[in-house]
Amino acid sequence: MLTERASGILVHPTSFPTRFGIGDLGPSADEFLEWLAAAGQRCWQVLPLCPADAGGSPYQSASSFAGNPLLISPELLARDGLLTEAELNEAAVPESEFALRVDFQQASTRKRRLLERAAQRLRDLPATHPLHGELLQFVDQHRDWLEGHAQFMAASEANGGASWPTWSIAATQVPFTIPPELSDRVAVHLTLQFFFFRQWQRLRDRARQLGIQIIGDIPIYVSHDSADVWANRSLFQLDERGRSTRVAGVPPDYFAATGQLWNNPLYDWAAMERDGYRWWIHRLRASLQLVDFVRLDHFRGFEAFWSVAAGEPTAMNGEWVPGPKDSLLTSLRTGLECDRDGMRGSVDSRQPLPTNDLNDSLDRGLPIIAEDLGMITEEVHALRRRHKLPGMKVLQFMLPGEAWDNTRVEDFEPNSVVYTGTHDNDTSLGWFRADVLPHHEKLDRLRRYVPCDESRFAWEFIEFAWRSGSNIAIAPLQDVFSLDSSARMNKPGTSGNTTTNWQWRYSPGMLTDDLKVRLAELTRTSGR
Repeated sequence: MLTERASGILVHPTSFPTRFGIGDLGPSADEFLEWLAAAGQRCWQVLPLCPADAGGSPYQSASSFAGNPLLISPELLARDGLLTEAELNEAAVPESEFALRVDFQQASTRKRRLLERAAQRLRDLPATHPLHGELLQFVDQHRDWLEGHAQFMAASEANGGASWPTWSIAATQVPFTIPPELSDRVAVHLTLQFFFFRQWQRLRDRARQLGIQIIGDIPIYVSHDSADVWANRSLFQLDERGRSTRVAGVPPDYFAATGQLWNNPLYDWAAMERDGYRWWIHRLRASLQLVDFVRLDHFRGFEAFWSVAAGEPTAMNGEWVPGPKDSLLTSLRTGLECDRDGMRGSVDSRQPLPTNDLNDSLDRGLPIIAEDLGMITEEVHALRRRHKLPGMKVLQFMLPGEAWDNTRVEDFEPNSVVYTGTHDNDTSLGWFRADVLPHHEKLDRLRRYVPCDESRFAWEFIEFAWRSGSNIAIAPLQDVFSLDSSARMNKPGTSGNTTTNWQWRYSPGMLTDDLKVRLAELTRTSGR
């Protein structure tokens, strides 16, 4: 899949600086893309773009297909005439708080009022207004998931946000007849998705103009409290009341001594296979309407997955269960090839794929990057290789360690993506200070590969990744800024009010010309 040397930056849109307490798809996103292109980068990697949970995690979402309304730019809505500048100023955070971390609750409160006001104004426009026509076309094109999502969100609100198996206003059939009192809320959620997709397509078009490809992210599992599970109950391991019987996680590893208990419901892979994996084909197709490639999170789980009984306090008491393996990946390839050949009906979708590099990608392999980190067996590597999927190499996991004793970074297989770290790692500087610098043996080993000058260590690591044989090299934006552990995006296995997961934002002015020139020069000299 990866045939040319290139590099890029990992940063989620929530991290962009805006005056509304959370990054979005507006002017600050444009500024980032312009800077990225001028710095010689050809890849932008994002986290899942779907709605996040109350703590800001995009890996626990109400929908795999919907976009996150908090990423909608009020400034772009104002350009459409749906909001006024006075309303934007009223919703803006105080200037003293401009660069602070994302407060998801506050950001949601501030922006929801604006977004719903804009949605109502669109509905109040004359029927001949162009935006009405665009909205109707959007609803028609995305009807196969959009109506179920809007119905789920409206019903969830009516039930106070409680988990859907406990609803008093519930649906036994999907789609279901909407009570009259919920029809307005359904319309609001339809319109919010229209706003998101319209703004994202504008941003993606700009990325294409600048020669930047976007790498997205598909979490392997979905949230139980989601339209995905609610509308497709037969495809998950649930009891007769809709409650999970077995849940997902991983056993004890580098990140957590008791493992990670994700509590997502597990798929009923046998049921999915009988259905031709239609839901998964639809999910991948929908993702590729938004991005050029996707990182398939926890690829390990497709070969064998960790199954824990619902109600267990940790992930320690689980078992490995065989996954769908080649059966699923072959079906995904067939589904996308049908799209390419104009036979979308055979995989049950009305959605066309973009015409970027999909044809060539399918000839060499699926447009998927396999997140093959953690407890990886040879069977997992063999599955990835059979389907020509590039794997991931994370320098923080490999340095210092035995893997480096016989492997030079220059010898990494070209069909791979190398990272200094991912969103789940500490920043490179934070990792160096906490995990390497206090340990003389580790420090001595690491010095075989990089100078280990603390004042410039983040850039030493970036240079090391860019020098590797991997055709794609990615660094989190925090490393470009040489930030310490306070800028870490996520610490797996932690949650709640005491964490700062998903909250990092950078300040206006941090995308400097000096960093742009430095990154462009490194990219040129490393042949990327």
